Amino acid sequence: MKETKTAEFTKAMKDTHTILLPDMLHYHNDLLRAAFASCGYHVEILPEEKDMPGYSLPYISADYCFPTVLILGQVLAALRSGRFQPDQIAIMEPQTGGACRAGNIYHLIIESLQKAGYGQIPVISLNAYGEYKHAGFTITPKLLFCAIAAVCFGDLLMTLYQQVRPYECRNGDAEACRARWNRKLCEDIMSGRHISSKRRREQYRQIVRDFADIPVEERNIRRVGITGEIYIKFSPIGNEHLEHFLQEQDCAYRMGGFINYAIYIVDSEQENQKLCGAGRAMLKMYDAVIRYLSRIQHDMNQSIAEESRFVPDADFAQMKKMAAPIIHSGCHTGDGWLVAAEVADLIEKGYENILIVHPFGCLVSHVCGRGIVKKLHERYPNVNIQTVEYDYDSARTLRESRILLGISGQRNTH
Repeated sequence: MKETKTAEFTKAMKDTHTILLPDMLHYHNDLLRAAFASCGYHVEILPEEKDMPGYSLPYISADYCFPTVLILGQVLAALRSGRFQPDQIAIMEPQTGGACRAGNIYHLIIESLQKAGYGQIPVISLNAYGEYKHAGFTITPKLLFCAIAAVCFGDLLMTLYQQVRPYECRNGDAEACRARWNRKLCEDIMSGRHISSKRRREQYRQIVRDFADIPVEERNIRRVGITGEIYIKFSPIGNEHLEHFLQEQDCAYRMGGFINYAIYIVDSEQENQKLCGAGRAMLKMYDAVIRYLSRIQHDMNQSIAEESRFVPDADFAQMKKMAAPIIHSGCHTGDGWLVAAEVADLIEKGYENILIVHPFGCLVSHVCGRGIVKKLHERYPNVNIQTVEYDYDSARTLRESRILLGISGQRNTH
């Protein structure tokens, strides 16, 4: 798609405008909002709307992938709702790059807003490459460190909640604990407290202890691992509230955290730079970032492992080894080899029913998600592995039937 010029997000707008962010990392949303607030940005997460494809499809081709259709629809539906003043908002779109149609969504949002009569709304690209700069938005060291703290705490709360909730003696204890810590951590991040490595480790241990204190009981229950395309996996809008559906089926489910994906993105870009003949200094910079993020991950995983009832995600180096027998590490378009690694990690942790979720119209997911299923079945013959495709015009009952097929395997006692 051709590059389209957006309205400028000026320095003055930092005080007057609300930045709207799509709901992409549901467990991390509040913490990320706090990270932006710590640097003076007012960010709100776009709400779920009815018939979001109905808002986007008049402006784009139906051939666009499901996440693109939903995100653009979410933006346009929010504008048409009247809850936001067009002259007092900006849109933020996270971008990781990559060879997929969703990689064009930044320019697509700009073009669609102009067609819809909202050309005055600035669109900010949230990326690590310094592209599409705006005078009023800068990723400062403080914002970066607060965002890293938000991702780590979000991952921690997610994995502990998902490991406790199915077995809690009193319904709602795990959610209450998650919500309580979520509020406290938001206050800390917003004020810049407890974001140093030392303070984060102290907070990790206290959070782990609080979840460990929740009374649980052993139950004969299906254990379901969830992996796949990053938006469909994490966003309840993208996966049609898959977690709620699995709770109704009395399943224990788990998905890998976001930190491995973040390291995967840096590692993939490093491999690309090597192929392009990048200099030693640039490659050392990528090495330093990977080591830093891996150290952060190690601190969090170590805190989880100190409590015997909890099991952390495998670290990045382990994940890469797990994927090697299934798919080459050179496959790093989109979610690449990470999907295979997460499947292997979940199976190692006893999740014998696996759902690989992905959007319709995503060629990358068909290659890296569906394309590995045969080899996964050969390697794990006793595991029930099912791909689940999401689209705006396919029947929900058909999709739920595939999910039920994917969780129809073994039951485990925790």
